[in-house]
Amino acid sequence: MDDSKKTDRTPIKRHQGIGASPPKVGDMKSTLKRIWSYMAYEKKRFTIVIVIILLSSILSLMGPYLLGVAVDRVIATPATETLLIMISLLVGVYAFHSLFLWLQNYLMIGIAQNTVYAMRRHLFAHLQQLPILFFQERQQGELMSRLTNDMENVSRTLNTAVIQFVTSVLTILGTVSVMLWLSPLLTLLTLMIVPVMYFGMKWITKRTGLYFKEQQNHLGDVNGYVEEIFSGQTIVSMFSREERVIKDFEEKNKALKTSGYWAQTYSGFIPKLMNMLNNIGFAIIVGAGGLLALNGNISIGVIVTFTTYSRQFTRPLNDLANQYNMILSAVAGAERAFQIIDETEEKQDEEQATAVDEMQGDIEFRSVGFSYKEEEKTLSNISFHASPGDTVALVGPTGAGKTTIISLLSRFYETDLGSILVDGRDIKSITRNSLRDQMAVVLQDSTMFNTTIRENLRYGRLDATDVEVEEVAKAAHAHEFIVNLPNGYNTVLDSDGKGVSHGQHQLLSIARAMLADPALLILDEATSSIDTVTEMKISDALAKLMEGRTTFVIAHRLNTIRSADLILVLQRGEIIEIGKHHDLVERGGFYSALVEAQQTGNHASV
Repeated sequence: MDDSKKTDRTPIKRHQGIGASPPKVGDMKSTLKRIWSYMAYEKKRFTIVIVIILLSSILSLMGPYLLGVAVDRVIATPATETLLIMISLLVGVYAFHSLFLWLQNYLMIGIAQNTVYAMRRHLFAHLQQLPILFFQERQQGELMSRLTNDMENVSRTLNTAVIQFVTSVLTILGTVSVMLWLSPLLTLLTLMIVPVMYFGMKWITKRTGLYFKEQQNHLGDVNGYVEEIFSGQTIVSMFSREERVIKDFEEKNKALKTSGYWAQTYSGFIPKLMNMLNNIGFAIIVGAGGLLALNGNISIGVIVTFTTYSRQFTRPLNDLANQYNMILSAVAGAERAFQIIDETEEKQDEEQATAVDEMQGDIEFRSVGFSYKEEEKTLSNISFHASPGDTVALVGPTGAGKTTIISLLSRFYETDLGSILVDGRDIKSITRNSLRDQMAVVLQDSTMFNTTIRENLRYGRLDATDVEVEEVAKAAHAHEFIVNLPNGYNTVLDSDGKGVSHGQHQLLSIARAMLADPALLILDEATSSIDTVTEMKISDALAKLMEGRTTFVIAHRLNTIRSADLILVLQRGEIIEIGKHHDLVERGGFYSALVEAQQTGNHASV
């Protein structure tokens, strides 16, 4: 059954969820309503499922009743014909009951998958709208756990718990009604165990809910830690920290084991309690029913029916308890997903903001101030002007604010004070997407995606032809090594770009930036990890790429900043020197000292 097309209509615009308010953490009722807001798009099929459940529940009630009638009729008139008729009726009832069970499961699987598909799609789409700072503050593995494990937990629950819950409620109501009709006294005796069940389950579920939530949180921690360690396995091995990471993992794994142990232990009490009470109820019915039958108040068939109904009555109670545990686990997972969906999206463009189709590259910072935390200033009074085509180098020690300036220019963050002008326009009057369309970034460790080299390069401009892709690869001196790969441009890279050397990885990143044909180019330590021979290969390509484009360079190597039109020397978030290389060296200040230290072999950063 392919329902993928149906779910594409699900809206994903509202970050608060689809037609629902964000629930408080631990607010089970609100979370369930919110899950239902996604299921509502399957309302027609869900209605069909409810009708089928109702029919199957009626048939499940008819079975024991017909069995009792059959016993009484065979005792009254022990004829083969009577027995065959009753057996045929029973076979028909149970056959249709099985068919309806299969149909409801079949339909509910599709509903559950479509619902979770919509939730996962909404969650992933919302993640794309969150600010960069959100991802910098969280572990990737923990976020992945919310998108995969938590969503799968919801899927499993919807697949089974919804049907079982509705079936259990209908079965209990129907069974009690028929039992009261057959014998009110036996019914009251049977219901004596219900208060014990209720308070027992209440005591158990109160504890399982807490442990299931802890289990989901600890599972996210374990996933996040594993992803982090696997990504940095080389560093772990280089520093021989295997024992340390094993110890840290054991602590997190132990916390997961403990929460899972208690969650399953407490939830495991439920079937044991229900089985004990079920046996007690069975004994009560047999004993009391036998006395009533001896006095002629009820028939043997009624006792047979009651013994079956007593099982049929307690089993749904047991199912409800187990389903409640499943629902608690699913709610814990859904809450974790909704916590992400309720995160504030990246600030929307101002109402008066308009798109820019072409950019000259005139950049001006006017008394810009910014801080990640209110009490800690990151940038103070940053002012400079770059004309179109200028190369601006940002120099300074780690933490001086170099990358923050680039992030403000890209509008990953918003200025606290001052303004940034692009071609004379306040940057806030330009839509973010159109601004970023005019930019290309080459990082020290640029990301490659798990697809072909051709598609990785085309990421710079999705409508680029194969010829254009190969032309930029030639300009970046990447074509030669690409064609020597087994599958050439169709070679598939993994998510970390492995399969090519680090230098080749950077050549691909530069080629991708070339294909984007940006007005603003940002090079963040783009050549710091490339050997001298490779750097010479791409120096002319970079020169062509930078020609006529405003370029911001963050680099420590002198040969990449010596010819810059403007060098900004930053320290503690302030520009302490500004000018060209020659002028700053002659000035004999901070920059001059850094240059001298590097030339004399000292490894101070420029």
